[in-house]
Amino acid sequence: MSQRSALMGPALRMGGLVLALVLLVVVGVATGGERFWSTGNLITVLSLAAVTGVVSIGMTFVITSGGIDLSVGAVVGLASVWASTLATQYAAQDYGWWVIVVTALAVGLVAGLVNGALVAYGKVPAFIATLAMLAAARGLAEIIAGRRTQVIRDVEPFFDVFQSRPLGVPTIVWIFVVVAAAGWFLLNRTTFGRRTVAVGGNPEASRLAGIKIKRHTLYLYGIAGLTAGIGAVILLARTTAGSSTHGTLLELDAIAAVVVGGTLLAGGRGTITGTVLGVLIFSTLTNVFVLNNLDSSVQAIAKGAIIVVAVLLQQWFAAREKVTST
Repeated sequence: MSQRSALMGPALRMGGLVLALVLLVVVGVATGGERFWSTGNLITVLSLAAVTGVVSIGMTFVITSGGIDLSVGAVVGLASVWASTLATQYAAQDYGWWVIVVTALAVGLVAGLVNGALVAYGKVPAFIATLAMLAAARGLAEIIAGRRTQVIRDVEPFFDVFQSRPLGVPTIVWIFVVVAAAGWFLLNRTTFGRRTVAVGGNPEASRLAGIKIKRHTLYLYGIAGLTAGIGAVILLARTTAGSSTHGTLLELDAIAAVVVGGTLLAGGRGTITGTVLGVLIFSTLTNVFVLNNLDSSVQAIAKGAIIVVAVLLQQWFAAREKVTST
């Protein structure tokens, strides 16, 4: 396959995503007018995309390696609950707002590492291991919170930091930007990223090449858990409370954004840029529906159609690249 052919596939995929986003923006402007194009509404779109976007970055790494993580939404809920307990809030009052952040990140990271250990060393299929974590994390969150919402009180410095607007843009959006940039660099410019793609493309060849697949898999699920913890911090900043219902169905939104963005479900190819565009497409779609008071059920159907079209296009591009290479 020529170098030009090798570059055309990714370029076409990115071009298609950009075109889809532009068309949604055109629809939004045509139907919502100034309401859609206003600075406040655009900031709202980005703010709503922040949680899904951060979690989707971690999901991109897992899916690129040929895995899946169904537990990220429940882990977000668990991390938000644990970080907003009275004990955590009292510690934050004594030692600083960072206690809440560290708690959420630690809970997410530990949950991710447990998933990774089960998959890599326990040889439990990723679908089953993360499904079990989904149930366990959601149940534990309900027990800790007593099925009640835990409002964060008397920790104003936390909100001063995470509800601020540097350069007029909410801090939670900047967090999404930083996580996306770090994810792009890690996947595209480091040995870790190349190993992730290799493991997803051919695990046996990767093992023979000297890649420690089990340890690498552990790290990947750890990254997914860590981004879930970051997502919990963003939700705490947005809602001022922790809840066991936070992150409900978030794993499906993240997987959808990753797949629509061009990362192969079978593994071996991942794109952070595509994931970010996928998140923005779904966030913009939701905003257009809300502004036009359209039925949320129709929105769900539209999301499903986009996912199906994205998968069909993936298969078409894969078949085309295979024919071109031969």
